[in-house]
Amino acid sequence: QLRHVESGGGSVQAGGSLRLSCLASGSAYSRRCWGWFRQAPGKEREGVAALDIELDTIIYADSVKGRFTIPRDSTANTLYLQMSKLKPEDTGVYYCARAWQCTPSFPADDYHFWGQGTMVTVSS
Repeated sequence: QLRHVESGGGSVQAGGSLRLSCLASGSAYSRRCWGWFRQAPGKEREGVAALDIELDTIIYADSVKGRFTIPRDSTANTLYLQMSKLKPEDTGVYYCARAWQCTPSFPADDYHFWGQGTMVTVSS
């Protein structure tokens, strides 16, 4: 059973940066897509970025392009999310999970092994 533990969240002012970590343990059973999601209060969970481990490609949601990256120092068992130029609308609980493949629409139902999440609060 794969397990994820997210960390690195906190409170920052708009324009600031944070680096989130997702530590994985256990087997991913060939689920090649490793993704970051977020959920703001009262809103649905939305995809932010995802790494295709086999193709070594990354996809980003339009809302975070140019501001968020999955750094290349992500390892086999730790996925990072580097967030910069943060905005108040980036506030939410950030989760990581795995899927069989990455698709630009980030269908949350395709992802499994969700962690408990880490809270990010961006103040204006």
